[in-house]
Amino acid sequence: MGAVDNIYLVGLMGAGKTTVGKMLAKQTGKIFYDSDHEIKRRTGVSISHIFEVEGESGFRARESAVLEDLTRLKNVVLATGGGAIISKENRGLLKEHGTVIYLRASVGDLWARTRHDKNRPLLQTEDPHARLAELFAVRDPLYREVADIIVDTSKQSVGSLVSHILQLIGKRKP
Repeated sequence: MGAVDNIYLVGLMGAGKTTVGKMLAKQTGKIFYDSDHEIKRRTGVSISHIFEVEGESGFRARESAVLEDLTRLKNVVLATGGGAIISKENRGLLKEHGTVIYLRASVGDLWARTRHDKNRPLLQTEDPHARLAELFAVRDPLYREVADIIVDTSKQSVGSLVSHILQLIGKRKP
């Protein structure tokens, strides 16, 4: 791979960051990290529990601290939490330390992938589909701002998506 050291995956919940990230790491010989899993490992509790006890702002502070640590590492593929890009500092860390890939999916696809998952604190609302559409509207411009590469994840198998990403990364200049 040469010029591309770290690969950071951004996108909304259900975009496939963890699944794609694991396969991408395997195919590139990089080490895979998931920022949400790292937060759970460090705290010993679920993301939902952190949201309940500390609120979203408490979770975001923990997320920023984890991102700061993980972006210091070399030769990694990192699946970020869907809201990691809300913070301007986090966006700067990602841009500065690696190639950022936005895994973009339609609200309909994201809803189909997340609607039965009870471990999504931001979707525990009266109208989770509307909440997902609202998150998309707010975050899509931020994902686009931070992304070096944007890939549409709908209608692709994980294998073909990873192959496509590897092609796109290969075409980037060092």
